[in-house]
Amino acid sequence: MSFKLQSWNAVAPGLESESQWRVWLQQPFPLSSELHKVSLTQISPILRRRFTELGRCAAGAALPLLEGIDAIPGVFASRHGDTPLTLSLLEGIADDQPMSPTGFSLAVHNAVAGLLSIARKDVSAATSIAASENLMPLALLEAVTQLQEREQVLCLIYDVPLPELYRPYAESESYPFALAMLLSRSEGSDMVLEQISPRRGLPGESELLRLMRFLCDLDASADFGSGSGVGWSLRRTVDAGEN
Repeated sequence: MSFKLQSWNAVAPGLESESQWRVWLQQPFPLSSELHKVSLTQISPILRRRFTELGRCAAGAALPLLEGIDAIPGVFASRHGDTPLTLSLLEGIADDQPMSPTGFSLAVHNAVAGLLSIARKDVSAATSIAASENLMPLALLEAVTQLQEREQVLCLIYDVPLPELYRPYAESESYPFALAMLLSRSEGSDMVLEQISPRRGLPGESELLRLMRFLCDLDASADFGSGSGVGWSLRRTVDAGEN
């Protein structure tokens, strides 16, 4: 599937620009497990208080791309969702505590999409997805599919570290992150997303690192393996006339 990548923005602790990401990817060092302060001045203080760390990270990546755009459909993708908040609600139930309606509404998988929609007064369609593997290419696949009928689509991928209780059973990044990509039918770099034979990444190399290395022009493609027998590759389209 072909599409155009108009722009992108990624946020992690201490990493807010393409140059910072490129330097870190070439010489990685441990990142904080907690998000630094993210400026969300575009959002009213009353609503801003409802954003958990997951929401702040996602909004911090998406809002700079959406300046000047009043309405845009979005694909919101998170492998685990807001597990710290969900775990706190479950612990409350175990202690026979009444569940907070606000806490429950913020723990559902489409909470980030809803909050950003309210903050931006944008009633465009929003799709929230999850996947245990290949989350990033599948999020792009959903966004590219929607792009067939829309001029632009926001693809927003985000997660926070799993609580200690869950870490033996599932993988997650050790730091919060969010990656926002603005896909377009007419503007941007030409891209191709295609199925390939599954390949294994380098040891310790996550989907996020593969995609970020590609976006920062450190790799020619981003290849994603799978235990299910389906792999994906994202690469740029080169004009036949280019050297």
